[in-house]
Amino acid sequence: MAELNWTRRDFLKALGLSVAALSLPGSKASAAAGAGRPNIILMMSDDMGFSDLGCYGGEIQTPNLNSLAAGGLRFTQFYNTARCCPTRASLMTGLYPHQAGVGHMMEDHVFDAYRGDLNDRCVTIAEVLKPAGYRTYMTGKWHVTRHSGKDGPKHNWPLQRGFERFYGTITGAGSFYDPTTLCRDNTYITPVNDPEYQPETYYYTDALCDNAARYIREHRAQTPDKPFFLYMPFTAAHWPMHALEKDIAKYKGKYDKGYAHYRQQRFERLKEMGLIRKDWDLSPQAGDWEGFEHKEWEARCMEVYAAMIDAMDQGIGRIMAELKKQGVFENTLIFFLQDNGGCAETVGRAADTNEK
Repeated sequence: MAELNWTRRDFLKALGLSVAALSLPGSKASAAAGAGRPNIILMMSDDMGFSDLGCYGGEIQTPNLNSLAAGGLRFTQFYNTARCCPTRASLMTGLYPHQAGVGHMMEDHVFDAYRGDLNDRCVTIAEVLKPAGYRTYMTGKWHVTRHSGKDGPKHNWPLQRGFERFYGTITGAGSFYDPTTLCRDNTYITPVNDPEYQPETYYYTDALCDNAARYIREHRAQTPDKPFFLYMPFTAAHWPMHALEKDIAKYKGKYDKGYAHYRQQRFERLKEMGLIRKDWDLSPQAGDWEGFEHKEWEARCMEVYAAMIDAMDQGIGRIMAELKKQGVFENTLIFFLQDNGGCAETVGRAADTNEK
């Protein structure tokens, strides 16, 4: 894949024409696209800073995302809603989150814009692409409905909003070893009782990627004449900080010099890569590393955080390998974004202190 030297305007023009062709099944544009219509994979990380990735100056090992960036297009200006649920509501519907009923989080605040539940006046991207001939799959974090109980109501669960297959969680966060509200399609499951997926070691990020690769493989076997849309909203690197020891070991001691040291390094690399202006100054540090009492614990948190992103990149690599194995990599449009940037909350610490 050659690197594209497009402007943002060039990209939006092309994307607009592509979406028009994809979403109008009766149009001449759609007919002309025919069997050559691209597959679409939309991946989203959770609570991750943009400079965590290697392709944006980060020191975390993300070779697969770096490879996609090298052969594609990177944004230097990108906006989201700065919270989990509103970003997902906008991404799924193309509306401002308030228009979709998810102006904040998943609580019902009575007003139409703040019901914590997608309303019936919006349609999701899956509900648009499915009648246009796309198969629609999802693995990951849903988080656009306040109704997460196993007995429903399920009117806003993935299968009721346009997706044909779903493996993931309805709510926003939980253990990576035993995820809360884990479902396969419309049914609650656990890593222990799931008859379809029993790895030697269960880790949620791996499970999402393995099930996504399975969907791609089975799609090619069952409906090779149709394109697919795969939505993959990861929970990495949202708290809790859970990662496999083999991945954490890669970063042992990596962050012992503290946040400010690595923040400065990233800043300089961003300048070298041309992603920010060379005359910009680094904004003030949010906290004083030297003032932290529990430096070892803080460094360990960063080691685990890096491992979570590393594991996600490994899983993305397996998905890329499956696309290539199935012969559809070059006809697949892959997007990767974050829902709200780095987490501003200090879960695990007492408020306004550095105490654990």
